[in-house]
Amino acid sequence: MEVFRLSREKFASILSGKGAAIRGARWNSIGVELIYSASNRSLAMAEVAVHFSLATFPIDYVMMTIFIPDEISLQKLSLSDLPTDWNAFPHPSSTQNIGDKFVSENKYCVLQIPSVVTQGDYNILINPNHPEFSKIKIIKTEKFPFDKRIFR
Repeated sequence: MEVFRLSREKFASILSGKGAAIRGARWNSIGVELIYSASNRSLAMAEVAVHFSLATFPIDYVMMTIFIPDEISLQKLSLSDLPTDWNAFPHPSSTQNIGDKFVSENKYCVLQIPSVVTQGDYNILINPNHPEFSKIKIIKTEKFPFDKRIFR
């Protein structure tokens, strides 16, 4: 499976959950390493774009294509598996608990979870501390110019 991640160019040479651990996010608490990616390029872009305005428009982003072998352990969560407030803004601690548990149990390397930003699409969360993580590779990195019309 190929998944996609938009990243600032200076952080795109390795896969690391350290950035997510510094700030925490919807699916992880501060201190919990998790790599966020998306099932398609458009979702990867949308997930990043919701954090910007025209004034903070990014110019140094790259799209990473990540290869996850089919044999990697994968947990899939559907809407019915999520708490009622899963898509609230700001994100609730209930969703962080899901990601934190996924990482701490270390049973699966990858978690497929519904996107808040794009209904019907999925985020692909990767546990960088799982034994299978070493099989996951960045296979392509290319400049990603955002279309300024998105930020009107």
